[in-house]
Amino acid sequence: MNIVINDLKKVFGEKTAVDIPSLEINEGDILGLVGNNGAGKTTLFRLILDLLKADEGNISIDGINPATSEDWKKFTGAYLDDGFLIDFLTPEEYFEFIGKISDMNETDIEARIKDFERFMNGEILEQKKLIRDFSAGNKQKIGIISALFNHPQLVILDEPFNFLDPSSQNILKKTLLEYNKENGTTILISSHNLQHTVDISSRITLLEHGVVIKDMQNVDGCAEKELEDYFNV
Repeated sequence: MNIVINDLKKVFGEKTAVDIPSLEINEGDILGLVGNNGAGKTTLFRLILDLLKADEGNISIDGINPATSEDWKKFTGAYLDDGFLIDFLTPEEYFEFIGKISDMNETDIEARIKDFERFMNGEILEQKKLIRDFSAGNKQKIGIISALFNHPQLVILDEPFNFLDPSSQNILKKTLLEYNKENGTTILISSHNLQHTVDISSRITLLEHGVVIKDMQNVDGCAEKELEDYFNV
């Protein structure tokens, strides 16, 4: 999926959260969005997903304006925080719900669940408890799986490595890279973890106070030094 941003602005009171005159995210990009707290990363994701209304400008997802049409939802998977979860369901019920609204049959749903067995690490299924009662790390896993479940062509994940143990972080990186390679999927992630971002991203966009400061290709991790210099690592 191709995303085009034009003259996009979002203001909260006296604070400009996002101010992007022009940005294009190409089909098949794994774009890592980085920046300090308050840089506007989550606000930008919420604008793309039509969870916030822009004060100015517009966004196009494969030619569709998410503010005026819901057609983009059919090929988009996203997880920003645990507010995306239906937490009064068990994980099994939640995955089945996602599958059914995506026109997947029971065999397809079971097969898709098996795709994530290693990532779940025996901690998600058959626990006999509701999603709300899981740890932060396991809620994160459930949310990420839900975002990928129906094979979306656009994936948006906000701080996906948060709360995950090192093994799960590495499995997630491998999962996203393989999914991108196999499907040509456009993936947007934000992360405070520069190493994970460099490891996975084909392109890195640096935000500061809602403005794009740098937009770098990241062939073989070539953006790492520039990021380290910026963040004084």
